Amino acid sequence: MDLAELISRFDVTDPAFIADPYPTLDRLREATPIFWNDSSRQWMLTRFSDVATTLRDRRVGRGYTHRYSHEEFGRSAPDPRWAAFNEHERWSLLSLEPPDHTRLRRLISKVFTPSSIAQLHGRVSEFSDRRLDRCSELIGDTGSFDLLTDYAQPYSVAVICSMLGVPTEDADRLLAWSHAIVKMYELSGDDETKIAANAAAADYIEYTRELIAEKRRRPDELLVSQLVQVTDGGDTLTEDEIICTTMVLVEAGHEATVNTLGNGFRALMHHPEQWNRLTSGDVAPNEAVEELLRFDAPLQMFERWVLEDDVEIAGQRIEVGQEVAMLFGAAQRDPRRFDDPGRFDIGRNDASHVGFGGGIHFCIGAPLARMELAVSVEGLVTRFPTLTLAEEPEYHPTFVIRGLTELRLSTDASR
Repeated sequence: MDLAELISRFDVTDPAFIADPYPTLDRLREATPIFWNDSSRQWMLTRFSDVATTLRDRRVGRGYTHRYSHEEFGRSAPDPRWAAFNEHERWSLLSLEPPDHTRLRRLISKVFTPSSIAQLHGRVSEFSDRRLDRCSELIGDTGSFDLLTDYAQPYSVAVICSMLGVPTEDADRLLAWSHAIVKMYELSGDDETKIAANAAAADYIEYTRELIAEKRRRPDELLVSQLVQVTDGGDTLTEDEIICTTMVLVEAGHEATVNTLGNGFRALMHHPEQWNRLTSGDVAPNEAVEELLRFDAPLQMFERWVLEDDVEIAGQRIEVGQEVAMLFGAAQRDPRRFDDPGRFDIGRNDASHVGFGGGIHFCIGAPLARMELAVSVEGLVTRFPTLTLAEEPEYHPTFVIRGLTELRLSTDASR
């Protein structure tokens, strides 16, 4: 099969590709380290070393408006139809470059510290236990539960709401907004999807503005209040910066945790010998988490803009204004970096994957995500050592954010 035909099989609208993109990604990676995707107008990187290097390369950036106008960069101005979504992105840590990114991350890091995350462990375990109690009831009543809707989603949003100081009764609204907004990051998406995402962003911004006003009137010790009050040499966060920070913490944190658990437990159920390594205590839950993040990545792609002349990546000269898409799903299974990468091995315990990105945009919430995942794995292993698939799950028809529609599990007394 020649390269052109291989590239044609990279089709994010093809249900067969979405169901299992890895055979195509593997062939592309072995055929070439980089290729041009004409449908998305992007250069796509397939190999781990190039992806890891590009994540840290300051000649490329998540944004470009700190150095160029849209016209200078050869790009159209943002579509005014999606003004609320663009406002939601304006001060996101994921979208900024220095000096704005440096300033914002410095201020956020003063309150979102590893020690503050570590102090959440008891509360995170309590949220997990409550949801696992509910899953036990469902097994008793119906014989199965959905790991996503019965456990992962309410658990993850409860953790983030508790940390931020968001009322628990608003959790369902935050979930709905998050699910709608993240569809904007896909390579495919019709206007109906974008309209829904923009409307969700508008509602979410207004909600967060009211939440900040409430925290100013009645401050507490939780994260939104801390973001309102944090200072560094007289510098403070603006209201718009707090809004964007709060929203990205919910969206990125929630989606990553839920989809890692769903994709990861699907893999565990398909590899009972690996599940047995957990239930026997041969592999610790925190070690298993790293393989869940690597093997079936919840984030399949991350992009950068080329900002300087004479940039060469993977042997390809790339012009200013062109976009580079890093294919995490291909990179995480690169045999040049991982031994026998197509093998699901929960004892691999390799935390140097790119599941949390890299460089200045390395995920600020990685310690919290790892904690949430380890607590979940430990709780599910302890409560349900004979867990098994009740039915084969399906993936959402999206590529960039990879996750299941549901993962229905039951217990098997014969195991």
